[in-house]
Amino acid sequence: MRQPSLCAVVSAAIVAVAFTGTSAQVSERETVGEVAALPRTVPIFPLEDVVLFPNSSRPLYIFEPRYRDMVADALEGDGIIGMVLLQPGYQTDYEGRPPVYDIGCAGLITDSEELPDGRYLIVLEGLVKFRVVEENHSRSYRLAEVESIPELIDDDLRQVLSSRREQLSEMLSTISRGSSLVPESLSDTEFVDTLAQGLQLDPADRQILLERENQVERAEMLMEILSHQLSVPL
Repeated sequence: MRQPSLCAVVSAAIVAVAFTGTSAQVSERETVGEVAALPRTVPIFPLEDVVLFPNSSRPLYIFEPRYRDMVADALEGDGIIGMVLLQPGYQTDYEGRPPVYDIGCAGLITDSEELPDGRYLIVLEGLVKFRVVEENHSRSYRLAEVESIPELIDDDLRQVLSSRREQLSEMLSTISRGSSLVPESLSDTEFVDTLAQGLQLDPADRQILLERENQVERAEMLMEILSHQLSVPL
């Protein structure tokens, strides 16, 4: 596992993308809370180095024609896109439909800008994890039937998560010499997922983080990652 450098823990994971001029906010569905249950079929956007986490945001630059079609259709529909990570060896069939990991994260387009040549700048806000059940080949881009995987945390786990957040905050404060790298105003789940989104890690390690059962397990893995940076035992 490649460990993050000091500058790799970035607050930019909480996306504040300043689209200039023609920026368009998706006003009908600005918040994740307004989104209904995850549809059975969603477009999936496979990349070799991007993993989206629930409760966090990610800017994306869309330039391939098939994925421009995907964004255009999503903007006309419910605004949901499923991010999935390409499995190793994708290069031999990138233009086709190379294998992806089964677990991904659905996101909602909250900001978008269409450039004059048809490319897009978008911000995708993470909603919920899903499992790919079967792919649908009816579009130029990739569609998949999916099953959502909510990350449920009961009251007991919330107390554990709160404790893990405090430990992570102390670690981050040490690494950053006291400056805050992740806003304290975030909820515990948002804090953990934003940190997971912001750390510079190998894609395979990001995928492992995503596949943790909930934010408590994700926080504990993040503590392990940061402990190597600090060279202190947990």
